[in-house]
Amino acid sequence: MGNLLYIIAVILIIAWAIGFLGYSAGGLIHILLVIAVIAIVLRLIRGSGV
Repeated sequence: MGNLLYIIAVILIIAWAIGFLGYSAGGLIHILLVIAVIAIVLRLIRGSGV
């Protein structure tokens, strides 16, 4: 489950970067970024690889 969360976070960051560079989609892109950062922080707090 933790690995899936990490993969989703990475996908959200990539989607944010594409959206930020490609066009301005308003607040949605930034909400995706915040969700991805929270997911990565939770993964780091819980421990990596376990």
